[in-house]
Amino acid sequence: MTPDQLPPGTHLTTPRRGYVHHGLYVGEGRVIHYAGLGRRLRRGPVEEVTLEAFAGGKPWQVKPVPAPAFAGAHAVERARSRLGENDYSVWSNNCEHFVEWALNGTPRSVQVERLAGQLRQLVAVWRPLAGTRLAAR
Repeated sequence: MTPDQLPPGTHLTTPRRGYVHHGLYVGEGRVIHYAGLGRRLRRGPVEEVTLEAFAGGKPWQVKPVPAPAFAGAHAVERARSRLGENDYSVWSNNCEHFVEWALNGTPRSVQVERLAGQLRQLVAVWRPLAGTRLAAR
């Protein structure tokens, strides 16, 4: 799919080192995204950039959204209402949270949920092992 075939309100993703970056296509080759920690680990705001800048030299793809609560121009309007916001948090307000909020009204990050689940599993395994080591001393 080429950018001129993308309808406004399309959820886009692009790979990064260790995670997937998310943005909302707004039309005319532009994407709104949470810049996040993209600039030398400095927090960045919600901004509107070119598709090329969003992708950062990586391939991009469409993430299917079966039945968004807010579609097309309405999703774009919601995203634009947060332009300039600079309250990025990896855990609770990242690029995926932002796009999910624009499309569905609920900020959600499957990546964060997956990582949190993995951390809970690690703690569940580690805690008994740590207790055994302490008891052996």
